Amino acid sequence: MFSTDIKPERRAEIINKIAQKTVNLRLTPIAIVLLESVKPLSFVGSQLMVFFQPIITAIFPFHQYEEVAAILEERENIELLIQTIESLEENRSQGTKNEKQPSAKESKL
Repeated sequence: MFSTDIKPERRAEIINKIAQKTVNLRLTPIAIVLLESVKPLSFVGSQLMVFFQPIITAIFPFHQYEEVAAILEERENIELLIQTIESLEENRSQGTKNEKQPSAKESKL
């Protein structure tokens, strides 16, 4: 499977799913550093995923494995994943700040 075989909507869905899971696990800084450092080797990384596919899919039932390997093959998709993670993390942190700050009415009471 090649990255071009995946429809843009499906690609966006998978990237959003990976980014959301990363943010939910609060692994944003680690994920961004890791993705930035392996970005030049994205093709090699995706080929390693293809090499280990029989072992990993035998242990873990992961039907999207081929699609993820194909998506991570291109550097543009890794950059898109980083941007999506940063965007979701910013939304999460804004939501957390709004919950922690008391409103003006509450602070006067």
